[in-house]
Amino acid sequence: MFLKEQWQFWFLAILVGMFQGGIQALSRSYFTKIIPAEKTGEYFGLMDICGKGASFLGTIVISLVSQLTGQVNIGVGAISLFFILGMIVFKMSTAEAGSM
Repeated sequence: MFLKEQWQFWFLAILVGMFQGGIQALSRSYFTKIIPAEKTGEYFGLMDICGKGASFLGTIVISLVSQLTGQVNIGVGAISLFFILGMIVFKMSTAEAGSM
C-alpha cells in the first residue's frame, strides 16, 4: 500500500524471493508435526486444495478492492488482512496446543 516508487517494489520483491521458500518449507514442517501420521495424505491434499483456493481468493480480493477504490496499492494492501487473520489463527492453535 505504501510503495510509491518502482525501486521500492523491486526491493520488496527481492526480499520475498529470498525468504518465501524457507517460510513455506517451515510451514510444511510444522504442518507435519500437528497432523496425525496415519492421515498425512488426506491432510496434505486438503492443504493443496486450500492453497489453490487461496490463490484464487487473493486474485479476486485484489481485483475487487482495486476496482472499488481505483487504486491498485490498496487492492494489494488488502491481502495483508489474510496475513493478519492467519497470524490470529496460528496464535490460537499454538496457544491451544500449549495448554495440552
